[in-house]
Amino acid sequence: MVENTPETQSSTQQAEAPKHKARRMVQLRYVLAPFAIIFAAIFVLVILSVLAPKPAKKPVEIKSPLVSVMKLTPKEVTFDIQSQGSVIPRTKTTLISEVSGVVTRVSDKFQVGGFFAKGEELLTIDDISYQVALLRAQAQLESAQAVLIEEQARSKQAEEEWLLTGKSLEQAPILALRLPQLKKAQAGVLAAQADLREAKIKLERTKITAPYDAMLTAKQVDVGQYVTMGASLANTFAVDYAEVRLPVKQRDLAFLNFSRIHQAIEQEPSVDLFYEVDGKKHLWEAKITRYEGVVDSNSRVHYFVAQIVDPYSILSESEHDEIRIGTFVNARVTGKSMANVTAIPLSAIYSGDTVYLVDDNNRLFFHKVNILRSDANFAYSLNEIPADKRLILTKLATPVQNMKLRIDGEQVKAAETLIEQSSDE
Repeated sequence: MVENTPETQSSTQQAEAPKHKARRMVQLRYVLAPFAIIFAAIFVLVILSVLAPKPAKKPVEIKSPLVSVMKLTPKEVTFDIQSQGSVIPRTKTTLISEVSGVVTRVSDKFQVGGFFAKGEELLTIDDISYQVALLRAQAQLESAQAVLIEEQARSKQAEEEWLLTGKSLEQAPILALRLPQLKKAQAGVLAAQADLREAKIKLERTKITAPYDAMLTAKQVDVGQYVTMGASLANTFAVDYAEVRLPVKQRDLAFLNFSRIHQAIEQEPSVDLFYEVDGKKHLWEAKITRYEGVVDSNSRVHYFVAQIVDPYSILSESEHDEIRIGTFVNARVTGKSMANVTAIPLSAIYSGDTVYLVDDNNRLFFHKVNILRSDANFAYSLNEIPADKRLILTKLATPVQNMKLRIDGEQVKAAETLIEQSSDE
């Protein structure tokens, strides 16, 4: 048996030390190998990138913005004023009974929407009592006329008897000549004539007729109904003309051809009234006939009245479309004409008064204009645009004064010119 002495342990450790060292070297080699591979790959890539041929450098081409332009030319412009309103009747009437009685007959057209020509009968009220009153008035007139004839004869006889006295008529007392009795008889005849006239009028008023070419909008009575004096019978409106109240803003007044409020309108401005239904546009012609002369306290607008002739196309032989009362319509009023006015598209105006122009060298310029008025598409100005400059229609992201621009269409024309020249050669 070998004893485990200190000398023996020392010798054993010395024998194992080389083995342990060799094992650590193997482990270290496995750890460093991946890093060595990565560094070798990086080194190879760097060498390859250095030795690779460099690409040729191309100059960077900065293109100028491409814009569309148009030429602005002053011309004469007729301004149109836009408005709107509802069609209303020129004349509305509530027919009132001036007599009392039972309604004995009504017209077949006596209903809402019925049309009556001027003087045409709408309904009749029982007239028997008024016929009796007329006969009584005629009898009273004949009686008064008989009394007058009798008094005239007596007055003539009294004059002859007075002349027999040898005195002149100027010296005769009025009672001797029966002048008061004669005057009374004459007054009696006049009163009887007035009663007869009143009886005739009341008899005529038992027949209710249209006061003008009218359409019925409401009826309050019918056959068999008893009406009293002052009772409402029906509502009508005239169909010869219709009107539209058109509000106009204060700033638009200067562009309308109107006289002063107390002066007649010499040249009535024309108006186009229109509305669309199911994609179809209906159009009517009208005329401005009067200015109301009052500013609305709420909306601060002025009102003009346009008149439409024969709105229901009843009275004339023309076959234009009817326009019914109550229809809401748009209006385009023809205003003043002004010369040397430049029309600028609204989309080409910036900050309310600035336009972008391009000169013959395709350079950008800012230009301020005074806007006279504008509509839905254009702004109008009396400023003259320089003849050598054109209006830019394209919106620019960052416009800079004097920047270079490309004009849409000019390069195409230049290319076509080169092609034609090449073909000619």
